[in-house]
Amino acid sequence: MSDISFNIQPVEKKPDRKKSQHRTGSKYEPIVTAFLESEHDMVRVDGTGIEANYLSGQLKKIITVKEVDSVQVSVRNKEVYLEKR
Repeated sequence: MSDISFNIQPVEKKPDRKKSQHRTGSKYEPIVTAFLESEHDMVRVDGTGIEANYLSGQLKKIITVKEVDSVQVSVRNKEVYLEKR
């Protein structure tokens, strides 16, 4: 037989997944926040040590989740740019 003890219980259906009441945030979110709070219309994001296409993708996800339609992310020559529309 088995070396572990256990019980099995009949159920009608699986419960819904519990969602967190708050979003934990992203380590890249401060980049978007700082840009939104700045007076600049366009900035280049430097000093992250992160590959440009990956960083761009992460910033786009944050912008989508926060529903910020006024910011555009682009990559040019392996550098990430944020632009207010």
